[in-house]
Amino acid sequence: MSGIFNEKTMTQALEKYLPDGESLTAGIHGVGIETHIRQVFGNCTLKGDNLIPNPSGAALEINKSKFARYDVYISITQHYLILAECEVYKHLYEFNESPELDGTDIEEIHTCIPISDIGTRFPLAQIQKCEIKKGWMGSVNCVITMKNGSSLKLMLPKRGGLGGGMPHHAEYREAIFARLSAISS
Repeated sequence: MSGIFNEKTMTQALEKYLPDGESLTAGIHGVGIETHIRQVFGNCTLKGDNLIPNPSGAALEINKSKFARYDVYISITQHYLILAECEVYKHLYEFNESPELDGTDIEEIHTCIPISDIGTRFPLAQIQKCEIKKGWMGSVNCVITMKNGSSLKLMLPKRGGLGGGMPHHAEYREAIFARLSAISS
């Protein structure tokens, strides 16, 4: 467990989800309290645990949820909020082959995507609401609601673990907090 409180390990975990042209601005270890992620993909087929591009495929809605606390790296870039799980966790997946598309953005895929990679990056512009409240022992709780109906309940702890493996935790936490606070107002 203590190995997750390491900036190098965190950076490696987050970098695999970076969109082209983006770089990490700040990243910390946090706690996922509850997540419900909704994404709609077009022109694809679900094969096993992967989404495969398929020009004749229909729209597919994937809901990925977790209702238990888990360790997660939380990061921001210039335009994204990125989450990377610290360990492999189980999620509840639901698939809908006839989604209601009422203004929902449909993401076209061009390469194979493992469903475990769904819900790792969120455009900051798609955040509809961000409620920030003080938590226990100096932590900050964030409830983020996205325009597509996804929701994230995250806890940003005051400290970055024992052992000094995350020397920039306080600085990065404040940068993430400032960015999310600007969205919430």
